[in-house]
Amino acid sequence: MMDPKRPGEKTDQNWTFFRQWLKNPMGVAAISPSSPQLARQMMAELSDDTQRVIELGGGTGVFTQALLEFGIKPVDLLVLELNEELHQHLQKRFPEAHVVCGDAREIFNLAKPLGFAEKKSDAIVSGLGFLSMPRQSQLDIVSAAFDCLKSDGRFVQFTYGPANPIAREVLETLGLSSRRASFTWWNVPPATVYVYNRRVSRAIPARPMR
Repeated sequence: MMDPKRPGEKTDQNWTFFRQWLKNPMGVAAISPSSPQLARQMMAELSDDTQRVIELGGGTGVFTQALLEFGIKPVDLLVLELNEELHQHLQKRFPEAHVVCGDAREIFNLAKPLGFAEKKSDAIVSGLGFLSMPRQSQLDIVSAAFDCLKSDGRFVQFTYGPANPIAREVLETLGLSSRRASFTWWNVPPATVYVYNRRVSRAIPARPMR
């Protein structure tokens, strides 16, 4: 499990995130990490029997921490982060989890050596900026992500604003359904949570908010 937070850790995380935003404001859409309220809403969309999770876009580790507190074992958690400085930050903060630096379009190939491709995951939690991506990139990432999920697995995504971040054409091509799950003003910017499932899978009830 997580070690207790050391004093000043939140300030360090905010500064790390903001520094990356200054370097690449188009690639890092927000100017601060996701809020605890948003993390709770993301975790609320995981079923009680969720054991194995892949996180896309780990950032400073807000969702990573929430997943560990949810009960996911570090050995059953794979965190993908493209930004090298954030990747190093995550490795230091969560040394027992699988933290990988790489492109989300390659998630299946990156997950395979770690056993996350053969043994499918229950859920994927994502903070990727799909709204700013071309549709082909969306298709490549979401397709690769669902290749790593069980047949009834779910993809939990947050986005800034109310619009569905994944294009309808992408969802139709992959045979996915989407559900707008929740919205929070207590995030900068305000954020909405969406959940995606294969249409052929049985519905899984969301985990109640605590």
